[in-house]
This record gives sequence, C-alpha cells and structure tokens, in this order.
Amino acid sequence: MHMRNLLLISALLGFCAAAALADTAPKAAHANIMNAQGMQIGTAKLKAVKDGVQISVKVAGLSAGDHGIHIHTVGKCEGPAFTTAGGHFNPTSAHHGMNNTMDPHPHAGDLPNLKVAANGKGSATVVAKGVTLGDGANSLFHDGGTSLVIHAKADDLMSDPSGNSGDRVACGVISK
Repeated sequence: MHMRNLLLISALLGFCAAAALADTAPKAAHANIMNAQGMQIGTAKLKAVKDGVQISVKVAGLSAGDHGIHIHTVGKCEGPAFTTAGGHFNPTSAHHGMNNTMDPHPHAGDLPNLKVAANGKGSATVVAKGVTLGDGANSLFHDGGTSLVIHAKADDLMSDPSGNSGDRVACGVISK
C-alpha cells in the first residue's frame, strides 16, 4: 500500500511538472517592422492558436500593391538589404508556395501576400500553420530566432525558393 501511494504521488508530481513546463511557452510575441532606412513602418503581433501562430501585421509607407511576406530563419534585420534574416523558415524542407505543384508544400515560412493600399498602408491577419511559440524544431524562437520580412513584389505563391517576390524592403525580429 505504501509503495502504491509513493508511485501515485510520483506520477502526480510528474504530471504537475509537465503541465507547468507546458505553461512556460510564450502565448504571444511581436515584431517592430523597420524599412531599409531604419525607420519603424509597422508592427506585427503574434499569438499561439490551435494550428499554429496567428500573425497580425500593420504597416505604412510601402508602395501600393501586393507584397510577399515571409517568416525568415534568422532573428536579425540589418538593412538595407536584410540578408542577415537568412532564408525562409523551413524546418520541414518543404517546397515554397501554397500553389506549388510539388509536395510537400507550403513551407512553414510561407504566408499569403500583404495588400497595401494607394495610401501606403496595409494590414493582414494570417495563420502560420505548423509553427509554434513553444519549443521544438518548428519554434519561432529556435536558436538564432526568426524574423518577418516584407518583399518589394508579390509572391507568386509557387516558385522555389522565394516566390519571385523581389528585394527585401522591410524586416522585423520576432521577439517575446
């Protein structure tokens, strides 16, 4: 009886510890989006949702039209070209673009285009499926971090590696 109680208490403590660790994952994150001149032109708010991470972006001062926007694999945004952000976040080695005919697709860093109005302002709320703010290979807080990059042109949503979306015109490090 005494051994059974010890086992029950041990199991209960293990469960409580696992639950406590699960609660340590951030529920939200943000990014201040900067242009090539180092001026803040927008923000992104990120929050954990059932299938991934919801990203709400608001920007101003961009050219009108559609712009590719992606999660990049390094949390570093040094202008003016933002090449320090690395390539697209792709922990599963999938193909780029939701319309790509090759499987698997799309990769974790793919997001729909950001529409910018004639006044230079744009906003969008999208879900990055399969990514997390918690731990693991698909974490936006993996070693080195991640960033959100806005490109000069629309993403064609199918061409590897980046959808022919042009130069990087804005970038924000994703932070807790």
